[in-house]
Amino acid sequence: MSEKTPQPTEVAEAPETHPGARGALAAPARNTQSVQGAQGTRSAQSAMFPDGTGPSADPAGDRHERRIRSFQPRRSRVTAAQRDALLRLWPKWGVEIDGDRRLDLDELFDTLPPGSPVVLEIGFGMGEATVRMAADDPATGILAADVHTPGQGNLLGQAEREGLSNVRVANGDAIILLREMLDPGSLAGIRVFFPDPWPKKRHHKRRIVQPEFVELAASRLRPGGLLHCATDWEPYAEQMLQVLTGCPALENTQPDGGFAPRPDFRPLTRFERQGLDKGHVVRDLLFRRLS
Repeated sequence: MSEKTPQPTEVAEAPETHPGARGALAAPARNTQSVQGAQGTRSAQSAMFPDGTGPSADPAGDRHERRIRSFQPRRSRVTAAQRDALLRLWPKWGVEIDGDRRLDLDELFDTLPPGSPVVLEIGFGMGEATVRMAADDPATGILAADVHTPGQGNLLGQAEREGLSNVRVANGDAIILLREMLDPGSLAGIRVFFPDPWPKKRHHKRRIVQPEFVELAASRLRPGGLLHCATDWEPYAEQMLQVLTGCPALENTQPDGGFAPRPDFRPLTRFERQGLDKGHVVRDLLFRRLS
C-alpha cells in the first residue's frame, strides 16, 4: 500500500465516455451528500486561510471537464506549525492549479539561474523525500504537487528550515497542471512515487499511471527527461511497466526492459523501510524521453 494514501474508501462508479473524449473518463455523479461535503471542505478551507492566504479547497472548480480522479482530497487536521508555514510561505512559494494560465518556470523559480532544470513531483505525502532530494540537488527546481493540506504546510516549513530555495508547492489536480499550465518539453523530469494503487479491480481505472497520463507526461518532458515511477504494489508495478513500455515517446533506461534498481537520488523513507521490513518489494521504473 502507498505510504501516502490510506486504504481507499468506496466511491461511486462512473460511466466511461467514448475513447475520443478528453480525459478518457467521466467524473463520478455528484449526489447531494457529496456536494454538501465539498461545500463543507471549501468553507473550512476559507475559514482557515482567509483572503486567499493559503491553498484553496478546489482551485480549478468546474472550469475544466470533470473526470474520474486518481486521488481523493484529504483535509485532515492542520497543526499550528503547518498553518503558520502556509500563511507565511504560500504567497511566495505556493501555486494554485487553476488551469487558467501557463506557468513561466524561470519566473516561478526566480531564485535559480534562468533555464535551470525543473522536476515535477506528483504526490509528496508529508514532503520528507522531497526536502532531501531538493537539498541534494539545489541546482534543480522541484515543483511538488499534492492536495493534502497538512503535507503542503509540512513541506513548506521543512524547506524553510533547511534553507532551501528550489521548492515550490502546487495545490490541486496534477493532470490539469500538466495539460493546461506547463508547456511541452518544459520539464527535466516527472516523479510519481508510491501513488495510490487502488487495489480493487473495479477501481483500477482510478490509477494515475494510464496510457493517457503517460502520453501527456511524456509530452511535457524535454528530450532526455526522465519519467520515474515507484510502487510497492506488485500488480500495479506490472501495469506501470506495460503502460510505460507501450509509450512510443519513451524508452526504458534498463537494457533488459525491466525494473530499475532504486537510484541514489530517491531517498529511502521511513515508510518504505517499514514496508521492506514487512517483505514488500519496491519497484522503480525509469523511462527516458526520446528526442
